[in-house]
Amino acid sequence: MPMDVDLQSVQEVRDLLARARAAQLAFRAASQEKVDAVVKAMADAGFAAAESLGRMAHEETGFGKPADKKLKNEFATKRVWESIRDLKTVGVIHEDHERRILEIAEPMGVVAALIPSTNPTSTVMFKAIISVKGRNGFVASPHPRAVKSTLEAVQIIARAAEAAGAPAGLINCLSISTSEGTNELMKNKLTSVIIATGSSAMVKAAYSAGKPAYGVGPGNVPSFIERTANVRKAVADIVSGKMFDWGVLCSTESGVIVDEPVKKAVVEEFKKRGAYFVSPEERERLSRTMFDARGAINPDIVGKSPSFIAKKAGFDVSSEITCLVAEISEIGRAQPLSREKLSPVISMMTVNGWKEGCERCMEMLQFGGIGHSMVIHSSDSEVILKFGLEKPAFRILVNTQAALGAVGYTNELAPSMTLGPGTFGGSIVSENVSAKHLINVKRLAFETRPIHKPEDFGGMPERFEPGKSQKRSSPPQTTHQPEKSWIEIIEERIRASAGNQPSPASPVSTPVPPKPPVQQQPALGKQSALGTGISEADVERIMNEFRK
Repeated sequence: MPMDVDLQSVQEVRDLLARARAAQLAFRAASQEKVDAVVKAMADAGFAAAESLGRMAHEETGFGKPADKKLKNEFATKRVWESIRDLKTVGVIHEDHERRILEIAEPMGVVAALIPSTNPTSTVMFKAIISVKGRNGFVASPHPRAVKSTLEAVQIIARAAEAAGAPAGLINCLSISTSEGTNELMKNKLTSVIIATGSSAMVKAAYSAGKPAYGVGPGNVPSFIERTANVRKAVADIVSGKMFDWGVLCSTESGVIVDEPVKKAVVEEFKKRGAYFVSPEERERLSRTMFDARGAINPDIVGKSPSFIAKKAGFDVSSEITCLVAEISEIGRAQPLSREKLSPVISMMTVNGWKEGCERCMEMLQFGGIGHSMVIHSSDSEVILKFGLEKPAFRILVNTQAALGAVGYTNELAPSMTLGPGTFGGSIVSENVSAKHLINVKRLAFETRPIHKPEDFGGMPERFEPGKSQKRSSPPQTTHQPEKSWIEIIEERIRASAGNQPSPASPVSTPVPPKPPVQQQPALGKQSALGTGISEADVERIMNEFRK
């Protein structure tokens, strides 16, 4: 008798976690060069498959547009790789000579990644790439509606990683997606950290799992067109944002707040760009169709075209319509269209002056997207700064599209598919999550403010010159070994551990895999490998610097 699906899913999670943990322990000893070669191979493979994966995700979920999903796949691979290419994640990653501190990178372990149905392939490739950059193992839990496309994306980049030298089993994805399996993935002792992207309920579950977690909740992004704005550009940005993948990105503009002096010009520009302004009756039909009595969004309208949504709501619009605009007078439960909509439907409010605009933006954020993102279109630098100082959002975008601006496509924010809303939104991270968030950093701190000075104990002040040995007075004749200086002890211990396989960060009950063969490091003259990702010459250089 076959096992129930939920039990199969739980067992698959356990098997994949054990596999990922064993592979991660082997990959932990990789050099920076090896790590970067693996990650680049993953990004190249994902980029090459961007079109086919975008088409597969659209066909499986019914959300968005294949061409836009292709663009997101390209962004999540090539652009993300370019942003983390020079990030050090192995060995000594920073030397602070003034404070005499060395920073050393350590992997977190196995990353559990929860993947949404709206952006399945781009999100899973992004999370895998930043995880492996930190020498972590990776297990993804796809949304039940997007298992096929998510699994295919993972298999493509996993094959590329293994061909580039990564151990088999480092990158994994569940093929049986159930809530029981996802819960096991989040709570299993082999999981080190969780990255959750999806519904508020899923993110809350991730934070309740008893593991370190990065969570990303809903957007509900307001876009304020202030009276000094370039109206034509502002409307072009907003309409294109609503059209992109039919609005499924959580960073997409959810509502436009218009300063009264430019209202007429804004409306005219929206109409020129193919927007349809719904009547009060049509607005009520949209509200009832898009949200239930609790305020939950109807998944059948997510990422669908304006004509599809209108027809489902009981009225017709041309297939050429770019977005549906619903004018509202308040924000809150009484007006469902003031919520995040994940579709080419946008609400519009009119205000008089930036102060009232400020209040409406804050209301929108507090109603469903606090901490996430907002946009201001303005040429008044003082107003722009006030918005930056006062709004409860951690990505305040200026004169750009929100959908792709918040993820770092139209500006220099870190390219990311995981946007932290900070403690305002219940998260520990307020910036765009990237590879730097998936490494531990330990610090080797040399004494700078001694309680007991070395010279008071028969030693000499630690004033050294690079490349020169410390001059010592002859030690007193004793029958025991003279006490070693701190610098000698550190050098001795580093050399003693040369080439050793690091032990796991925490003990696990599963059998520890056999020690992998020592990987060949790139030839560096006659330098010998010392530890993980560091040569003997590197140690000499670092220690000489700290002898100053």
